[in-house]
Amino acid sequence: MGKVKNKEKNKEKNKEKKEKKMNLKVIYEDNHIIVVEKIPNVPVQKDSSEDIDMLTLVKNYIKEKYNKPGNVYLGLVHRLDRPVGGVIVFAKTSKAASRLSNEIRENIFKKEYLTVVEGKLERKNGTLENYLYKDIKTNTSYVVDKNKKQAKFAKLDYEVLKYDEKENVSLLKINLHTGRHHQIRVQLSNIGHSIYGDQRYGKIGKNKQIALWAYKLTIIHPIKKEKMEFVSIPKKIGVWKIL
Repeated sequence: MGKVKNKEKNKEKNKEKKEKKMNLKVIYEDNHIIVVEKIPNVPVQKDSSEDIDMLTLVKNYIKEKYNKPGNVYLGLVHRLDRPVGGVIVFAKTSKAASRLSNEIRENIFKKEYLTVVEGKLERKNGTLENYLYKDIKTNTSYVVDKNKKQAKFAKLDYEVLKYDEKENVSLLKINLHTGRHHQIRVQLSNIGHSIYGDQRYGKIGKNKQIALWAYKLTIIHPIKKEKMEFVSIPKKIGVWKIL
């Protein structure tokens, strides 16, 4: 029993050390919301891996900054896939959480992404519309016929910003109309332009970090009722040198 307890203690200590090493980038904060840059490969909330998650990191930041004892309320409004980095907003009050969730339902809440994909696209601009089915067992989504049971409509717009002939990759801006599971990754892979570093749906950069970044978030402030835009750009390293 003693050995088990020691292992658990060491595990917690190591986790705390990792949390302290992680530099949380706060983009905007007031009494109602906090907008941060999600760290790639860190889950938004706790999962089966029990790795450090963004929800915990932000809660700890608030606790420390404002010297708050006990539990800190932090509402999870939307998610980003674990390997993806970029802008994410959390609600600091239940009222803000409710109103932001309503913005998502009414399609007021807008997310735009940057991504680097394989090859050169034929068109500079385009819209992709598909029906996607999520296999819960494998946590994988597929493009399917619209008549398939539990298939969900998915739509996005893309714009080609740059093409790198030497690397044969393209930089795209993505505007999401729907928020389906792995939507951008699946839809781009389906047209033969998989995302660089996508280990599930991709073909190139298999052992690299996925080149998908949530770079812009547009919301109506839940209390002030003002339109707000928040931007985060990935560091110009690796395949992101194309920026």
